Amino acid sequence: MAQKCEGKEYRASPHAGSWYPGTEKELRETITGYLDKAGATVPGEIVGLISPHAGYMYSGPVAAHAYKLVEGWECDDVIVIGPSHRHAFYGASVDTFPGRQTPLGKIDFDIEIARRLIAAEKDITYESDAHAVEHSVEIQMPFIQFTVRKFKAIEIIMGTQDYKTCEMLSKAIAKATKGRTVLIVASSDLSHYQSQKRAEALDKLVVDAVAKFDPELLHERLSSRSCDACGGGPMITAMLVARELGADKAKPLLYATSGDITGDHTQVVGYMAAALYKEKKVKVGVDLGFSDDEKETLREIARTSIENVVRGKPVPKPKKITKKLQEPYGIFVTIKKHGDLRGCIGRYIGDHPVYELCGQMAQAAALQDPRFPPVTADELEDLEIEISVLTPMQPVRDKSEIVIGRDGLYIQKGIHGGLLLPQVPVEQGWDVDEFLVHTCYKAGLPVDSLRSKDIEVYRFSAEVF
Repeated sequence: MAQKCEGKEYRASPHAGSWYPGTEKELRETITGYLDKAGATVPGEIVGLISPHAGYMYSGPVAAHAYKLVEGWECDDVIVIGPSHRHAFYGASVDTFPGRQTPLGKIDFDIEIARRLIAAEKDITYESDAHAVEHSVEIQMPFIQFTVRKFKAIEIIMGTQDYKTCEMLSKAIAKATKGRTVLIVASSDLSHYQSQKRAEALDKLVVDAVAKFDPELLHERLSSRSCDACGGGPMITAMLVARELGADKAKPLLYATSGDITGDHTQVVGYMAAALYKEKKVKVGVDLGFSDDEKETLREIARTSIENVVRGKPVPKPKKITKKLQEPYGIFVTIKKHGDLRGCIGRYIGDHPVYELCGQMAQAAALQDPRFPPVTADELEDLEIEISVLTPMQPVRDKSEIVIGRDGLYIQKGIHGGLLLPQVPVEQGWDVDEFLVHTCYKAGLPVDSLRSKDIEVYRFSAEVF
């Protein structure tokens, strides 16, 4: 294997033929098969990906959900960050070979960017032993070759994964690539050799921190050993870089374990694919003509109702109720705590003045949402309230009538019914098909119910504030 620093030889891929197919034909067929079964979407501009690094048999189907998002892309650089499995050293190492040879051909490295990174920080170096047989970056390269049409690569191995190293590396990457179009790829598996149930519990904490786009929370959980990931540092670094490059959201795309492939759930490894992106701002709902003062009145009614009912006090009657607030509208009151859902109850039929329903639904959201324990007085200062005033329901004859951002959905079949507000698919990054599926889940119905003749699908909109 070639080991010259900045020599003429391209780095070999020693895991080809074992961790993934070793011939071009078989490798192309394998990746194509995985990508054909992937179909996640993201409501914005991709900045980074998180992808697992086990053998393709185990992690390939998960990785494909990330790489499907960049199929046909062109960019200046793809920066792949992985952990060091075999060589211990402090800081990070940037590969300075001319490129890498895989069964799909040669990949050119961006040597100029590599040099900038090494010159930027004393703890960013070139450690030849770190790159010699490291699989965490190699395993990503065929997927990148196959999906991104034009790019140069930078391979980075992290020897230490403490927050100081992540922050140092992220700032160096952002500075070295300023003005260039880049894709950041974090290479990481999750928990190792736990039972399926235990792995899912541990990995949920990683997935949740990524979904919140919160690298600090992920570091806190990993450093306290609340969860595990062999590429925690690369994930944190990628999120920090993505933030510097303008990303403001993350979306986990798929989670699975090795047990899903082997059928052996006694000792599994967890895998996640995720996207880091700049959110495409989508206007949610419609304007129903409520003034700013009327919106504030409804918010105050909701907050006062929640605070008083939680403290066991009578709820005072609201004052200064305008004619508009006396009109009948359906309404939902959503309570969040630190950005997480804490309760949501509403009535989609407007059979009472909207101000009356607002207070009633606020109390119900605080105390009667069966998914959560009742709100306590200690939580009141941390609560955020969102109000959705609904338009009447309209039957959906074809899914093409549904517009993400404008419409909410209500699905009913027999005694089962479920509703999702217009803001939900925007927040979750769902397309119309995903929106329909999740509304079925909310109704307690299987997905194939959508093909049933007796299912009823309705759309509605809302003014959300």
